[in-house]
Amino acid sequence: MIEKKLGYKFKDKSLLDRALTHASKSSINYERLEFLGDSILDFLVGEYLFKATNEKEGYLTVRRSHFVSENYLATIFDKLELQQDIQMGKSMKNSVPKAVKADVVESIIAAIYLDGGLNFARKFIEKNFELGTFQQVENDNYKSQLQELVQAGFKCAIKYETEKVENGYEATFCMDEDKICTGFGKDKQSAEQDCAKKAIKILFKV
Repeated sequence: MIEKKLGYKFKDKSLLDRALTHASKSSINYERLEFLGDSILDFLVGEYLFKATNEKEGYLTVRRSHFVSENYLATIFDKLELQQDIQMGKSMKNSVPKAVKADVVESIIAAIYLDGGLNFARKFIEKNFELGTFQQVENDNYKSQLQELVQAGFKCAIKYETEKVENGYEATFCMDEDKICTGFGKDKQSAEQDCAKKAIKILFKV
């Protein structure tokens, strides 16, 4: 049943079992597969976007960040209805955290790659990730988007310095000790989102 959901038949069933096993259930779990799957997903989504458009690096990076984000991977988990297939400790079974959902999808990608090769992993992603919608991507969670972009392209600490001002809040985005830009909003969250949106344009030209 699970293989029918995934659209791939495993030669080595133990790889699939491992991809669906959380550390709370067994010491033989998906953690190493998730590490590999993360890299494969980044590469294959990047490859697809590179071939699909002639847009600049910043545009490609923003679109890729959408498809490899924890939120998007969690929607893939739900779409494939993997809730009943994952093996977790009893304390976690009733509610699968978003981060775990994302990890499982990445682990499955790695398992398919190890069992059948890169082309089968590519087919799985292209079938389930709706990459053809990349031009419609509108991620308005600029803080999350900025964090993913900075982590992928820089090695530095990031932070927001936010304070109340006369008409609301002012937020400054910093990378290490460098102040990149300032944003404003009626509350702390909207000020930081505005700041992150400006930082994306400054750092990634999109």
